[in-house]
Amino acid sequence: QVQHNVERLFTRFVEQGKATVRLREPAVDLRLSKANVSHLKTFLSALRLADQGTDAGLLPLSTLVPAKTSEVEKPKTKMIITSRRDYPLTKGFPYSLEHLQASYCKLARVDTRVLCLRKLRKLDLSHNHIKQLPATLGDLACLQELDLRDNHLESLSGALCLSGLQHSLQLLDLSHNRLRALPLELCGLRALLTLRLDDNELLRLPCRIGQLARLRCLSAARNKLPFLPADFRRLRLDNLDLFGNPFEQPNPLVPNIQLKIPLSLLECAARATVNHRIPYGCHLLPSHLCEDLEVAKTCQCGSACLSSFIQITVTMNLHHVAHTVVLVDNMGGTEAPILCYFCSLHCYSQFLDRHLQSN
Repeated sequence: QVQHNVERLFTRFVEQGKATVRLREPAVDLRLSKANVSHLKTFLSALRLADQGTDAGLLPLSTLVPAKTSEVEKPKTKMIITSRRDYPLTKGFPYSLEHLQASYCKLARVDTRVLCLRKLRKLDLSHNHIKQLPATLGDLACLQELDLRDNHLESLSGALCLSGLQHSLQLLDLSHNRLRALPLELCGLRALLTLRLDDNELLRLPCRIGQLARLRCLSAARNKLPFLPADFRRLRLDNLDLFGNPFEQPNPLVPNIQLKIPLSLLECAARATVNHRIPYGCHLLPSHLCEDLEVAKTCQCGSACLSSFIQITVTMNLHHVAHTVVLVDNMGGTEAPILCYFCSLHCYSQFLDRHLQSN
């Protein structure tokens, strides 16, 4: 069915036996090369007429000899570009690409032509000058590996993390950027196996990082992390690297007391909602309350707390969450401070008794 399916014909090099036919459905480019110039012109004329609805019997077609298998150019699935000079400015990317690397090209943004490559499985834009990622990058539903190391990223879009990448992305490299924080939505990338965050300016890791149940390799070396979120305990990693962070010395005897007695009605209702797993959503509650419930803290007793709690930092041996641990500092340590929450004075006093007895 040719009629009205030809989007555009590229015939600039027809005298060299080359042409490209861009189709609407499927959205592919058919590249013709090494063709007989006379036959190619006849074919293109016939294609134009067919697209306009001309009867097939009236088309100027001759008997064509089938091309040999060796003469048919296979769809290109991989393209490696490692310099600004080689980056295509006027020529598009083949729609068949599954692996694209465009490094050291001084790109300031993600090329919109890349966002049309729906078969991409691996995208490497490392060593560029990219400051921001478009949310439409999440439309690349087959993307499994995204390498953005050594760019100028200062933030990561939560909308990007809520896209189709939730189900496909397995490797995310954000190392050597300028990130100070990561969105909570990052924890929704449930297929993630490898996360690299080295050499940024991170002050915190997402409080729900434990939701990354499939994560096996995590590196966040040389950041500005003073401690780890409480949810970090839920991770089950093969490899962990947190070297070179300014971790604080934990002191369980100096608590940060945010406990409000008696508890407010809002705090009681929020705790009950989380503890009893009562369904909620923006169709039932204001969006800011939903956001608060999403980041509810968990006491040592298993109960939830929101804005009323006691917070301390305790020491955790990182081997509890990872098989292989890179030393945290030059002193050979594998321990780091982790946040710990208590929903009441009773829970904190019980912990304090156990802590003092063990010491």
